[in-house]
Parts: sequence; structure tokens; C-alpha cells
Amino acid sequence: MKKLILITSLFIIHPIIAQEQSISLFNGENLDGWLVHGTEKWYVEDGELICESGPDKAYGYLSTVEFYDNFELSLEFKQEADGNSGVFIRSTFEGTKVTGWQAEVAPPGFHTGGIYESYGRGWLIKPDSGKDLILKMNDWNVMRIVANGPKITTYLNGVEMIYLEDEKIGKGKGSIALQIHDGGGIKVRWRNLSLTKL
Repeated sequence: MKKLILITSLFIIHPIIAQEQSISLFNGENLDGWLVHGTEKWYVEDGELICESGPDKAYGYLSTVEFYDNFELSLEFKQEADGNSGVFIRSTFEGTKVTGWQAEVAPPGFHTGGIYESYGRGWLIKPDSGKDLILKMNDWNVMRIVANGPKITTYLNGVEMIYLEDEKIGKGKGSIALQIHDGGGIKVRWRNLSLTKL
């Protein structure tokens, strides 16, 4: 009977523990906890985090002050105009030169959910072309990234986009970052950035 009570207690406590480990990366009011890299625009409007091309039309990044290794990250994005962006994991910066891995956020036909290594090996994996229809341009999308050692899985609107095992990624250390691509004319809205450590 005591064993049964203990097991039941563990099942009740477990969801509470998991909930306590969830971290909100964006407070909906300002950029506290984030660092801006480059001259592109990052600002908060109506509780949403917005990235927008500036006059330099260059690459820009917004990275977390904290480093995160193993985690499940959930966020929502809405692409306006071009919408070419991305979510970097385990990344470090020298100016606007980034070392790390990007889960692509891009217009239709440009591999949203794929993994790209900047200033390195380039594309590591792209989603199957048929999954391109999952992206909702000019509407809110939910992206989930699970990073656990060398294993990376991305999901878009509840559908698994890619699964990748890579030793180099497994050894990576660094921030989570949002990107704005160069070229100008880009605007992306973000909200509900939530992280659970694994």
C-alpha cells in the first residue's frame, strides 16, 4: 500500500516539477535578458517582440544573455513582408558573426524548420519539400525545438520537420538567438517564447 501511495505521489508531483522548469524568455514589455547584435531594429509592440530591417539592410541578431544547452523551446512567429529569419541555438557572437545552428524561419519554399550552420557547413538538413505547406505565411505559426545533446528535432504547427544527430552540435555551448536576414524589407513578429530545461 505504501508503495502504491509513493508511486501515485510521483505521478502527481512530476507535472508540477516540469511546469516549474519552464522559463519565459520574453516578458512582453522590453528586451530585458536579451542582447542586440548589429544595427537592425528590435522592439516590443502590443506585447510582441518584433524584428525589422533597418537602414543598413544587414544581418541582425537578438540573443539571450543566458546560455542554454539542453532544452525544449516553444515560440510563435508571424512573418510579414519577406519574413526571412531564424532561431539559433547554442550560439556565440563576434559582432554579427555567429557561431551556432539555425532552425530556419523563412518564406514558403525556403526550408522552414531545417537546420543551417552559419559560417560552417551550411545546410545540415532540410525538411521534405511536401512539408512546406505546413507554414502559414502572414499568420501565426508555432515552432518547437528540442535540443538534447547531439539530437535536434524541430516541429512546425505540431508536425515534425526534421530530426538530426550531430556530434558538433552536441558539443556546442551558447545562447538562443533570433535572426533578421540581410537584404532589407523584412519584418517578423514573435511571442510566447517559452523554454524548458532538459
